Amino acid sequence: MNAFHTGQYRNIFLELGHSEDEIQARVQQTFDTIFFGSEEERIYHEVGDDMGYVTDTGNNDVRTEGMSYAMMMCVQMNRKDIFDRLWKWVMTYMYMDESYPGHGYFGWSNKLDGTRNSTGPAPDGEEFFAMSLFFASHRFGDGEGIFCYSEWAKRILRAMVHNAEPMFNPDNHLIKFIPNCEFTDPSYHLPHFYELFALWAYEEDRAFFAEAARASRAYLQTTCDPNTGMSPEYSFYDGSMIKSIDGPRFFSEHWHYYSDAYRTIANIGLDWEWFGKDPWEQTCASNLQRFFAENAGDDLNDYRVYQIDGTIEEEKALHPYAIVATNAQASLAANGPYAMDFAERFFALPLRQGNRRYYDNCLYMFAMLALSGNYRIW
Repeated sequence: MNAFHTGQYRNIFLELGHSEDEIQARVQQTFDTIFFGSEEERIYHEVGDDMGYVTDTGNNDVRTEGMSYAMMMCVQMNRKDIFDRLWKWVMTYMYMDESYPGHGYFGWSNKLDGTRNSTGPAPDGEEFFAMSLFFASHRFGDGEGIFCYSEWAKRILRAMVHNAEPMFNPDNHLIKFIPNCEFTDPSYHLPHFYELFALWAYEEDRAFFAEAARASRAYLQTTCDPNTGMSPEYSFYDGSMIKSIDGPRFFSEHWHYYSDAYRTIANIGLDWEWFGKDPWEQTCASNLQRFFAENAGDDLNDYRVYQIDGTIEEEKALHPYAIVATNAQASLAANGPYAMDFAERFFALPLRQGNRRYYDNCLYMFAMLALSGNYRIW
């Protein structure tokens, strides 16, 4: 039975023999370092009496990705105070009102002072905003205005489906990379979120999200390599890699297993933990762990850029800590011989420091929550 029905979440670290006190202390220490550590460690900064933001330290900006991730971390850690600071910053500086063509969406990147870098949205941010807001509603209770969390979650989902440029393709129910492009990013596919949106969105939108959950699980089987379990960063809706496309060359350079793509297997692990609907997810997670067990060493410097068929390229991975974290989160689904090894290796890994710590440590925190039984449906 899955966690959605039982309310029981695996604590893989406990299964490895770590004590409950040690595990919970490690989870808390991870959160505290990311949010309140030294300037070389934290990514969170408070603004005035009631706002705060998370910095992408590698690009020196604030992104909907990071803000929505941080909100999810805060609701899982029962930190309403920080959650509200983040959400107020988002609504103050990122939300696009009626004066913008993308009304109802959030500009994906801002300067640290709140000035917009872009009015274009990134759907992964909207997904996490909506889910974290629903969880906040259920855990903290709805307030007034922007703090009526459930109402704002439903508004975001309505925009994603019904805007003139929707974030989901209306015919195949698959999420887009950005609203005005007809291709997708495998790591944006969150069927475990869509299952819950199908329960909590506006009633007239629920059937759409139920179908989106089914469609995303089917799509993931087409884009993850059947032998290595790896997915490209972007793909067409049929799962095939994008190696040529009209438009900016940038869109044709993301067919490797690279930064965005690491999230795909973590999402697969969490989907299996929460809903357990597709046994293929166990096979995919086990295959990916087998590939890394047989083709990468224990040194973070061993990680490279990979083609999804397993071809190893010379370029080093930009986010090796993220690989370790997401390979470990795959253990929620994996039923192969390496699942516990990957979880134990992650438990021994420190947080990343330096200017690239933002992305790695966000995925690190999610893996820490998931593998300790603390990434929960609220």
